[in-house]
Amino acid sequence: MQSNSRSITTNQHGPHDELSRRVERGLTHPLRKPVAEHTRQAFAHAEAWLKLHRAPLILDAGCGVGLSTRRLALEHPDHAVIGVDRSADRLAREHGEPPGNSLLVRADLVDFWRLALAAGWKPRKHYLLYPNPYPKAAHLKMRWHGHPVFPAIVALGGRLEVRSNWRLYLEEFALAVGQASGQRPEVIEHHPAGECLTPFEAKYLSSDQALWKLVTDLPHRPELLPGLNDIR
Repeated sequence: MQSNSRSITTNQHGPHDELSRRVERGLTHPLRKPVAEHTRQAFAHAEAWLKLHRAPLILDAGCGVGLSTRRLALEHPDHAVIGVDRSADRLAREHGEPPGNSLLVRADLVDFWRLALAAGWKPRKHYLLYPNPYPKAAHLKMRWHGHPVFPAIVALGGRLEVRSNWRLYLEEFALAVGQASGQRPEVIEHHPAGECLTPFEAKYLSSDQALWKLVTDLPHRPELLPGLNDIR
């Protein structure tokens, strides 16, 4: 059955003119946002769970209803998979019991990423699947690569994979990764093999929209995030 998901429309004609400045600011100015107490507690729970499992970490950032976390856990039974989303409602949707090597966590990603970096987490794989693209040019700072927390995403290291149905989002993300890390990942068309990882991916695919992905291997570089010592 075909879906009729609308394609993304934007008033941008290419990468945002302010992208480089936003990335540079994130790399040189500490993010002063206090860490929310509920995220501190959620992170402490996740850290204790991860220590018990003693397995390589896969981080599913912005996991939504958690289907991607479940599927990644089944695909990688020798890994510990943690899915993080800020919405209790999304995480509570009934999709069956998560596999034993997975954990769903309600937390603010801006805080969770910083806590993970401060705690020395080194994910083997790190997924950002179909983040909200905020396609209006005025909303650049709401895209992850335009947000002050962006250096933490790069600094965690591991194999970072970002997927979107808006190619420009990934082209900007690739430019930001290049500016922060010195290595520019390629944006390629994504053709899901077998089951889609997320409901969004399935919806866009059935609407005949092109899907895109960026995959890059990054070193663990906590020094990229200014003010990291103040997080704990």
